[in-house]
This record gives sequence, structure tokens and C-alpha cells, in this order.
Amino acid sequence: MRFHVVGLPHTSVTLAYTACAFTERVRKFCTMMHGLGHEVFLYAGPDETDAKVTEHIPCITEQQRADAVGDKHFVHASFDNNEWWWMGFNMRAIHEIGRRIQPRDFICIIGGLAHKPILDAFPNHIGVEFSIGYGGNFAKYRVWESYAWMHACYGAQSGGDPNAIDGRWFDAVIPGSFDPADFPFRAAKDDYHLFMGRVTERKGYGVAVEACKRLGKRLLIAGQCDAGSVDGAEYVGVVGTARRGELMAGAQAVWVPTIYCEPFGNVAVEAQLCGTPVITTDWGAMTETVEDGVTGFRCRTLGEFLDAARNVHRLSPAYIRGRAEALYSTQAVARRYQRHFERLSTLWGEGWYHVPADGDQT
Repeated sequence: MRFHVVGLPHTSVTLAYTACAFTERVRKFCTMMHGLGHEVFLYAGPDETDAKVTEHIPCITEQQRADAVGDKHFVHASFDNNEWWWMGFNMRAIHEIGRRIQPRDFICIIGGLAHKPILDAFPNHIGVEFSIGYGGNFAKYRVWESYAWMHACYGAQSGGDPNAIDGRWFDAVIPGSFDPADFPFRAAKDDYHLFMGRVTERKGYGVAVEACKRLGKRLLIAGQCDAGSVDGAEYVGVVGTARRGELMAGAQAVWVPTIYCEPFGNVAVEAQLCGTPVITTDWGAMTETVEDGVTGFRCRTLGEFLDAARNVHRLSPAYIRGRAEALYSTQAVARRYQRHFERLSTLWGEGWYHVPADGDQT
């Protein structure tokens, strides 16, 4: 199979942009599909990519990328495709895809409505929004990061009547992927709890602060914080990949008490890959990624959060790591993507009516 994968104009698909979840999904997806033996063409930022691809085609200059970001952090760049950099990037991607595309190639986008002009330019090809963790999705064929988020978006697009929702046969749910080697395992934990992520109210850091204060537990907070400090906890700033692993592996628990319905929530899986229990809320993707009472605790009241913090030592770090690796490793997720695109390939034939021959797994 052949894939044309489109990145974002305000990043390059390199390890320098791991803070952008969209860009990380592109990097991992390209590497997974290329590793399965497929041809992968990446249309992205100017820097030489760290993804494994057949060809990298830059669609924006470094000066244009920097001007698009301005004085903001790149994760806060606009996704309005009426902005000059989006229009230029999309036009360049359309031109370069047109030079390379062949019948039955797939076009894979990660920017939702911001990338719509690209799929509109190739109506005779199968366009796929993969790894959807955002609201502005539109494509005929979509891959969601969790069942919770797929159903939330179905509801939002139902016109206000949940009873009017019908499923779509060729949508799929495939979780985010992770390289277990990036996450060190430790069975013996240190004497602290950890919150890692954007320090905003909707991420629920205040829940972690309140619970740990009541129990007299040491709480470290790592991540982007506009205030520069956090009352009631030790703020350690934004950390890199190596330090992230150290902090997660050593924590008694990692807190992910997200208030909104999380589409996926990388931190919860990353913590479990380190063998560390997760304390989270009981909705969104956490209902899928956290096995309640086994790999962490899903809570709805302060009392339940306090009980969770008291009991995380009872959970098995080895089991937590093993489950996360079995479900979310790049190897496991790559198999799911392979099966999905084999299913989509039947659309060139009988589609839904395709019946595999004996021994055919498609």
C-alpha cells in the first residue's frame, strides 16, 4: 500500500516537536506503516524528519514556519486554514501529492478541517482522518483515538438528537502508540506523587493538589504553566523525554483527573508503561485506558480520590506495565492499522460485501 501523510505547517516531524501530540501521531504513524513494508510519503515542515518514510517533501520554509508561530509556543498555533501559512502549506501539499499519487493510494491527514482542502482536491482517492483527538472532523473515513471520543463526536454531529445517531461501518478506533523503550520500568517507587501535563483547571491539577495536601503527600507538577508556579505543590517546569520517564517511573501514582472528556490522554498510558498506577476521572478515554482497581483508580468524589491515593501501593507495577505494552506498543497498534487499511482497501471492490476467502484475514 501507498500512503500520503500530511503534517502541520507550524512544526516539523522531528523529536524536537514531541510536545505537539498531532505531530507525534504523524511521526509514529509514518514509522509504523513504513515498518510494515508500505510506501510512505510525508508532506510536512522543513526540517529533516525523524519519521521513517519513503520520501519527505517539505511544504513550508523554516522562516514561514517561524512566522506562523510568532511569539507563541508552537502548540498554540492556529488551525484556521484561512491563515496565509495554512493556505500556502495546503496548496504546496496538493501540488506535491498530485505529482506522486497513484490509483488506490491513501491520503492521511491529522489537522481536521484545516486539511480539508487537501482531501477535497482528490475526490477519487480514499482520504482518512487518522488518530482523531479533536472536534473538527469531517472525512468520510475516520480513525478515532478512543470509543469515548468517537461517540462524543457522533453525538455532537447528530443535530442535537442522540436517538438520530447511526454508526458508520468504516470508522475505526485505534489508540495512540508508544515505544516501550522510551518509558523506564521501576517496581520500587519513591515517596512522591506526580501530575504531568498542561497546568490548567480542565486538566484537573487542582484535584491532585487538594487530595495530596489533605493526605500530606508530596506532589510534583511538571508541564506548561503560565503562572510559573503552583501553590501547594513542587513545580518542576517543562521536562524533556528522559526526565519525563524518570519522574513517571519513580512516582507512587500519576494523577490525570481531567475534568473534560479526554479524547485519549497520553500521560495515562505513558505512566502505565513505567509501571506506575494512574489516578483519574471516570469518563472519556480513561474508561478504556485505565483498568479500575487494577492499573489505577477512576474516581468521582474527593473521598474516592483520597482512597485511591491511599491504595495505589496495592497495585502490581509489573501487571500495569504488561497490560500497557500489550495494548499500546507501536507493534500492537501497527497491527490494528494494518487491518484497518486492509478493510478500507476492499472499497475498491465489494466493500462492505467483501467476504474473505478461507485463510484470508482481510
